[in-house]
Amino acid sequence: MWQDLFDDLKHRGFVVIAVALDTAEAARPWIEAASPAYPALIDPEHRLAELFNFVNVPQATWIDEAGRIVRPPETAGAYEAFRYRNQETGTTPEAEMTKRDAARRIYYDAVRDWAANGADSPYVMSPAEIRANLDRPTAEIAEAHARFQLGVHLLGLGRGEEAARNMAEASRLHPESWAMWRQAAPRNVQGYAAGDDFWTRVQALGDQRYYPPPSIPGMP
Repeated sequence: MWQDLFDDLKHRGFVVIAVALDTAEAARPWIEAASPAYPALIDPEHRLAELFNFVNVPQATWIDEAGRIVRPPETAGAYEAFRYRNQETGTTPEAEMTKRDAARRIYYDAVRDWAANGADSPYVMSPAEIRANLDRPTAEIAEAHARFQLGVHLLGLGRGEEAARNMAEASRLHPESWAMWRQAAPRNVQGYAAGDDFWTRVQALGDQRYYPPPSIPGMP
């Protein structure tokens, strides 16, 4: 879908820059299989997440041609239909799939409007609106990123136990970061961190959204 969006809008100077918050071993096969025509980077130390306070995927921020943020980090066209999936049959209610498709369509249409209309797009936020919608990192979140990056470094040195302790503490300090938790979690055979631990964390959310909807009208 991102490739389609890029192909539709590149004549307007629009560029998608994808960043995988994961290890190279986990992310590279997916990038190579997709073979995108836009830049696709790998950020195992979550430097981008530290700068923008990204906590999950897919999230995105919109940056204009002058380098200004015109929409802060937010969920990018995703809806949590997976939470309604029957774990025995693997089926998801049609109503939830309809919401998933609507979220994708509404978000991508907003991007298209921005690419066509620039600063005149109704989806572009004012500086005051952006400041009001930015999640500023706390001291705990800053420490979490430092510990996570230390954990990645230690892992590269073969000091697995120390790495695991620091990455676990990072996740404890910043529980909203699914990206941190996911990178350190066990993987299934498909390469996903989606085992029992994942579902336990999801169920613990209760009524809280896994994908908080962006402030775009019509989002489910």
